[in-house]
Formats: sequence, C-alpha cells, structure tokens
Amino acid sequence: MDHPNGWMTSGAFAAFCGTTKETLRHYKDIGLLSPAYKGGNGYFYYGAEQFYDFCAISIFRQTGTSLENVRRGLQEQDSAKTLSLLLEQQQRLGEERQKLEQMEFVLSGMIRGLKLGNAPDMIPKTAWFKKEHLLAVPAEELEAFIPADAGEDEMLITVLNRCRTLCRQYGLQTDYRLGALHLPGEHTGQAAISHLYTCLKEQADFPYYMEKPAGNYAYLCCRGRWDISGGYHALNRYICEQGLRTTGSLYAYDLAGFILNGVEKNAASMISIRLEDENSKSACVF
Repeated sequence: MDHPNGWMTSGAFAAFCGTTKETLRHYKDIGLLSPAYKGGNGYFYYGAEQFYDFCAISIFRQTGTSLENVRRGLQEQDSAKTLSLLLEQQQRLGEERQKLEQMEFVLSGMIRGLKLGNAPDMIPKTAWFKKEHLLAVPAEELEAFIPADAGEDEMLITVLNRCRTLCRQYGLQTDYRLGALHLPGEHTGQAAISHLYTCLKEQADFPYYMEKPAGNYAYLCCRGRWDISGGYHALNRYICEQGLRTTGSLYAYDLAGFILNGVEKNAASMISIRLEDENSKSACVF
C-alpha cells in the first residue's frame, strides 16, 4: 500500500477512535485534525499518536468547548493556555457530574417510592429499613413563612422554597420527596408534626440534618387517598395488638411524588415507626 508502515487509512483511524469518516473529514476541512500523510494515490493517512489529539478534541467538545477554541488551543501549543482550557473543562465536567448525580438520585427515589406504593393498602407490616439522610425543617420555623390563611398549594410552595434555599446554601442534593415527623406518642393523628423533611443524597454537616436510623420498622401504605389519617389509626392498632414497642419519631412521607399525585387514585404514602427490638431483621425495604 502507498503509505508508511503502521499508518491508518481514514476508515481504519475512524474505527480506532470510535468515530466516523465524516467526522474526520469535517475536522480536516476546518483545520482541526489534519491527516499526517497523503499518499501518491490521493488517500489520507493518520498516525497512531493522533488518537490522543482526537481524544482531546472529543473531551473538549463534550464539555461544550467550541470547535474554534479547540482548534486554536491545539494549534498554538501554548502550555499555559492549554492548562487554562483544561481546568475550565474540568470545572464543567464537575458541574455536569453533579447534575447527573442529582438526576440519578431523584430517579432512584421515584423508583423506590413507586415500587413501595404497590404494597397492599392499609395493611400494616414490619420490615427492615436502611438508614436515610434527611433535611428536616422544624414546623415552628416554617410557620413564620406561611400566612395564616394560606391554602395547601401555598403551603407546599413555601415548604419547597425553604428546602431549595437550604439545599443551595449548603450545596446539598435532594429528591424533594416530602415527609413529616411526628413527636413520639402521637401515632393516631397528624396534629403534632415536629418537622417537615425531604431526603438527602448523603450525610451533611449543617443545622437541619437529621438521620432516619436503620432498623426494623412497623409500616403501612395508604393508597388512593390524600387523607391518610386513617393510616395512623390502623398502624397504631397493629402496634397495640402485636404488643410492639416503638422508639423515635413517626415518619409519614409521599411515595408517588410529583409524577402521579395530581390524581387522588394514584396517591400513595407510607407511615412508619422504628421498633425497639431490631434483632430479627425482615426483608430490606430501603
């Protein structure tokens, strides 16, 4: 063949880089990545070391750098400018990684919630729950932000805005799935709410952090209704009938999230409280 040993045709080089001949042709036409050699037969050939140039171009492009800035950076061969460009791309990658992690966390929470929401309605059970990280805002603090005559929508907006503000202030990731903590002993109603909370991706060192401990929990799901007051009574009866001893706060939280809760028949919530005896572990729920 009319080319030096070890050099690749545009087709072979495209396959080597995981791209197309059309992309290589475009890069050649704009002076971004030119073939290393042109044979007497009119064909262009690339050297193996040009893989690194293509790799750098790909990284720059995926982080939003314009082709012109990439071309200038590669042509100038200025180490200070190249370093500055690389640091800029590193920052962009970090920001993109945070966005993807947030999306994955939200989607995972939705999937878990919807799976749990398929449990039988108003049937108390016990199961082992994993530890959860919470952003818990005291109810008394929220009252200062909520007008006395506020409707449910206005109250929800206020709570979500407060959670968003705290997440931005402390650099936290949440899935915005809201829940309520009730004081110990108040298992039969919703009056004594101590905190409203949302789940966090990880443990955080800030005043509003609270941990839902791992352990064996008594729980039930309320399906097809927004009013879950009956669930508190059903769970309390189960606890009394089974002679169970509980500890800590009672957790009530939304399972269906903002995907399905617009229609009452799709609504799903869970009420749970940790049991004192954690020796026998049930199937893992969270």
